[in-house]
Amino acid sequence: MNDAPEPSVSAGLYTPQERARRDATIWTPVQGFLAAFQFMVFAVSVCLIARYMVTGEGETAAVWSVVFKTLVLYAIMVTGSIWEKVVFDKWLFAPAFFWEDVFSFLVLGLHTAYLWSVYTGNMGTREQLWLALAAYAAYAINAGQFLLKLRAARAQERATLAMHQELAA
Repeated sequence: MNDAPEPSVSAGLYTPQERARRDATIWTPVQGFLAAFQFMVFAVSVCLIARYMVTGEGETAAVWSVVFKTLVLYAIMVTGSIWEKVVFDKWLFAPAFFWEDVFSFLVLGLHTAYLWSVYTGNMGTREQLWLALAAYAAYAINAGQFLLKLRAARAQERATLAMHQELAA
């Protein structure tokens, strides 16, 4: 039994109207830029964390790289909810992205717990960075979810184009 909402169109990710809104809004390229930027920040941060965990050097850089990654995550979440509102007329949990949004909240929670631990000092640096790595693992899974949706959207667009070409022939 699956209680998740059905996608907006059973044959694909976007209705023609949603696709038109997606293609017309500035928030689509903003999301694309922020997603790529966040991944680069993530990759650098993982390297800085690994350096600290292995050598004990670069503690400040490792800690602040996670803070910066978290701020970028917040930015992509805010702009992503605006994008969903424009495209699907829902701030969050649009049927087409329901499970991605659900998992995004886990990612947000873990990143926010990291910020809280840095702010309160209730954990040592190593424990904080282990928490950050757990947040990063969740982020990697969530990014994979979105990449699969992007792939599905492109497949839908290719199928729609092929159908139109076939009908025109």
